[in-house]
Amino acid sequence: MFSREASNELAFGQVTISIPSDGSRTVGEIQWPISPPGDPRKDFVTTSADYLDRAAFEKAVTTVARSKHRSKAMIFIHGFNNRFDDAVYRYAQFVQDGGLPVIPVLFSWPSQGAANLGSYEHDRKVAMQSGVSLALLLDVVTLNLSVNEITLVCHSMGCLVTLDALRVKAPRRGTMSKLKNVAMVAPDVAFDEFINVVEGMGSRRPRIGLFLSQDDVALKIPKSISGGTNRVGDINPEEEPYRSAIARQKILVFDLTHLGGDDSHSRAFDAINTVMGMLERRLAQGQQLGEDKSRTVSAK
Repeated sequence: MFSREASNELAFGQVTISIPSDGSRTVGEIQWPISPPGDPRKDFVTTSADYLDRAAFEKAVTTVARSKHRSKAMIFIHGFNNRFDDAVYRYAQFVQDGGLPVIPVLFSWPSQGAANLGSYEHDRKVAMQSGVSLALLLDVVTLNLSVNEITLVCHSMGCLVTLDALRVKAPRRGTMSKLKNVAMVAPDVAFDEFINVVEGMGSRRPRIGLFLSQDDVALKIPKSISGGTNRVGDINPEEEPYRSAIARQKILVFDLTHLGGDDSHSRAFDAINTVMGMLERRLAQGQQLGEDKSRTVSAK
C-alpha cells in the first residue's frame, strides 16, 4: 500500500487480517502465505486493505471503539528493516496472541526493509525525521472522543521515532492527557539520549516501561557503529550508572534475557503470553513504578 519513500504528509489506511486459530498455528509466530492470497486456515491473510482520508480514519477508530466496546488505543511503531506488510502482520500477531482489548493503530515509517549497513544508516535518518508525524498522529487519536487512553508500543529503531515524538509533545503537556503508557521493546537508542528525553518531559509524563535483553545480538551492530555507545535494549539494569538513573526517573524495567528463543531482539513479541503475564502480575501489585523493590522484573 505504501512505498519506502518518505512523505511530507500523513497517509491513512485500514487493513483487516485473518489469523488462523491457535490450534492451527504456532503462537508467537507469523504464518506467512507461501503465495498470495494464502489459506486462512493456516496462514495470515489480508482480507481487506483500503486507503482512508483523515476523516475516514477518525470514523474507523470510532467504529472499532463502539463495535468492540473498547476505549483504549494502542499505537505500535515498528523498527529497522520492517516494511509496511511486516509491521502490519507483526502487530496483528502481537494483538492476537496477547489478547489485547485495544483499538490497534499502526504508525509505519518508511524503512527500506533491508538488513545492511547502508539501509541501517538510511533508516536511522528517516526515523529521526519521523517523530513529528507520530506526534501528529497522537493528536488525531487524542482528539477522538471514543478514546479515553493511549499506549505507545515501539520496537527497536521505532523507539527513536517515539522519543522524538515525546520530545516534540513535552512542551505541550495538555496534548498528552490521554497518553498513559509508553512501552519500549529492545530500544535501539543511546541510554544517555533516552534518559535526557525522559527527564525533559518532567514529572507529569506517561508511565514508561523498558523491555530489554542483555543478550540482544541485533543491537551489537548499532552499538559498534556509534562507537560503543550502549543501547537501552541490552543494558544490565542492575549495573551503574543505569540502576540509579532508572530509579531516579521511576522507569519500570522488564529483563527478558532468560526467556530464551532464537530471536533475542523480538522475544517480547514471540513470548507475548509470558510478557503479558509479567505485566499483569506487576500491575496487580499496585505499587508505584519507582519503588525499588519491584523496579526490575526478570523473566525466568
